[in-house]
Amino acid sequence: MSKPGGGRAVDDNKLVARLETESVPLIARVNIPSIFGAFNLYGFLEKQTGKEHLAVVSGEIDARKRIDVRIHSECWTGDVLGSQKCDCRAQLEAALRYISQFGGIVLYLRQEGRGIGLLNKLKAYRLQEDGLDTVEANHHLGFEDDLRTYESAVEMLRFFGITKVNLMTNNPKKVEALRARGISVNREAHQVGQTPQNLSYLKTKANKSGHILEFD
Repeated sequence: MSKPGGGRAVDDNKLVARLETESVPLIARVNIPSIFGAFNLYGFLEKQTGKEHLAVVSGEIDARKRIDVRIHSECWTGDVLGSQKCDCRAQLEAALRYISQFGGIVLYLRQEGRGIGLLNKLKAYRLQEDGLDTVEANHHLGFEDDLRTYESAVEMLRFFGITKVNLMTNNPKKVEALRARGISVNREAHQVGQTPQNLSYLKTKANKSGHILEFD
């Protein structure tokens, strides 16, 4: 028996049954020492799409309480390369530092480029070099503004028994998606990483995608 972040026990013998009955079952878990602190890492499989999502857990997860949570969609260019075209890495690192200190969960969802995938995101970047904004570039490629979904995030929270969260986000669509699935949400502003290079991108998120952002 082991416990998610020190919370409720998980019976290894039930994992096979989860694979058969759950839409986003737990596949693996491991302890990870990182530059941000020690985390318990849980790997989940979204069976319908084959996407592999992660829950990065720190501290005791007592589902009777409101848990600090960040839902972070994969951004390879930002998270790995530190691209200045977005604020993704700054948001991810701020969330990891926070939960390392105070406890909580970062859900890392594999839906790159707002759901259009890495290669299409690179195509969108090229269009942005020609003067289109993020939304216009997606439309030019035949995609909607944002194809991301959060059903898997809800299922991952339910795995830990979580029904109440302090959600670190500037995106009201994440709040709405969780509330629609029965999760009680308090939104915590999570604005970090503004640079001269990503200011236009951030203003597009605010003006066209409804993100709650403030600018000097």
